[in-house]
Amino acid sequence: MDGFIHLVKDLLIAGGIPESSIIYRGSLELPGYFRPEKQWDLFVIVDGHLLASIEFKAQIGPSFGNNFNNRTEEALGNATDFWTAYREGAFRNSPRPWLGYIMLLEEAPKSMNPVRVYEPHFQVFEEFRGTSYAQRYELLLTRLMHERLYDASCLLLSDKEGGTQNGSYREPSQELSFHRFSASLLAQAIAYVKTQGS
Repeated sequence: MDGFIHLVKDLLIAGGIPESSIIYRGSLELPGYFRPEKQWDLFVIVDGHLLASIEFKAQIGPSFGNNFNNRTEEALGNATDFWTAYREGAFRNSPRPWLGYIMLLEEAPKSMNPVRVYEPHFQVFEEFRGTSYAQRYELLLTRLMHERLYDASCLLLSDKEGGTQNGSYREPSQELSFHRFSASLLAQAIAYVKTQGS
């Protein structure tokens, strides 16, 4: 995901954020509430204020089922920890930060074919029936935004051959496109820069 991290860094710089304010290597810890700290992949601190924080994740087979469950629990837990820490003043007097999540999923038969559900006691929600892991990620990331746990999410699909050789990928959902993700992040950055300049 290093290429996407550098792309986001360049977008932030284009939006007026000083490169020195963009943390993406070295000391990547931010305080948590249910744990002392968590390492994020990229975050922005301007004038002592936490402006944005982003998680970048990639999943390559073969165990898509276990990894999907782990990623779901991580995404929910990280957001809950982050927002509770913010509420309790962990980021000092920062205005509400922007929180983002990017997932790059391998496009392979095991991630694209429908997966059965298990219902030994109660029925699962209907929208999960007949879905692939790719579709489940789409549901997850969309709902993370709708529940306001993340300000923006992005889902990218790439097969091993195309992704390795020329960095090609596709976006299964317009709502989860990189364009929308970056536009939302840039809006946060530009609004802060304009506020500081006024």
